[in-house]
Amino acid sequence: MNVKETPSSSAPKAKIAPDRKAMPTPFEYFPSDGTDENLLIMLHGLGDTHRPFARAGKQLRLPQTAVLAICAPSQIPFMDEESYQWYISFTPLGEVVERPDPTPGLNVLSKAVDHLLRDCSWSPHQLHLFGFAQGGSVAAEFGLNWWKERCSPTSAGASTSPLGSIVTVSGPLLSYPTLNPQATTPVLVVHRPPQQETTFPGDSLVAFRKGYRDVREVVIGQGSTRTGMPASKDEWEPIMRFWSEHLGRRMGDGLYEVMAGTVA
Repeated sequence: MNVKETPSSSAPKAKIAPDRKAMPTPFEYFPSDGTDENLLIMLHGLGDTHRPFARAGKQLRLPQTAVLAICAPSQIPFMDEESYQWYISFTPLGEVVERPDPTPGLNVLSKAVDHLLRDCSWSPHQLHLFGFAQGGSVAAEFGLNWWKERCSPTSAGASTSPLGSIVTVSGPLLSYPTLNPQATTPVLVVHRPPQQETTFPGDSLVAFRKGYRDVREVVIGQGSTRTGMPASKDEWEPIMRFWSEHLGRRMGDGLYEVMAGTVA
């Protein structure tokens, strides 16, 4: 058992729920089991909405972990009202944008995180991002921006801690970073075998390792024809194991332990 001091041990056990007027887009929020030591921020994929991700996050039942699922900022043109995108993905003619600009999604996530830190008593190291496909790309790009602007020793005025962790499922980086030093937030890159992937190029790990110091890769669904999000106990197991190493758990008396996670 890994037990150590944590800066959050003096913080209130129950955090303040996000304010719908302060958040930049619709969201769903579920408090933890009574001790809000971690916040799992869920980012959906292209053409989806935050609601199924909120339910998925709640069903994980991670100890001392609240869940916040955020909706992407804009609807996809000519699609139904439940189809959202984090950044412009199609041209006016309906063709896929080859070099998309993630700025709209990054701006939404930045405003949300600023509200969580400023008004809801969270600390950066308690925030754990989980994104699928386009949402995973936004999570990974946001982690790099956070490091460059707020944490890196080479940035002017850096004064805060890195984010707790990032899990991206089939979501590549859209940039090709060359950071020195690299971001210290641990990253788990989850994807399916190449023949089953449509959103994760084969050389994606190279970019991640240019930007992040601690990158772990997991390939799920070997021998299966399944696509999309993890959908079984076996496919969720490596993600739960990763969280067991990086989510904090408050024990009292100013101490916490790294969570020993299990798969529900």
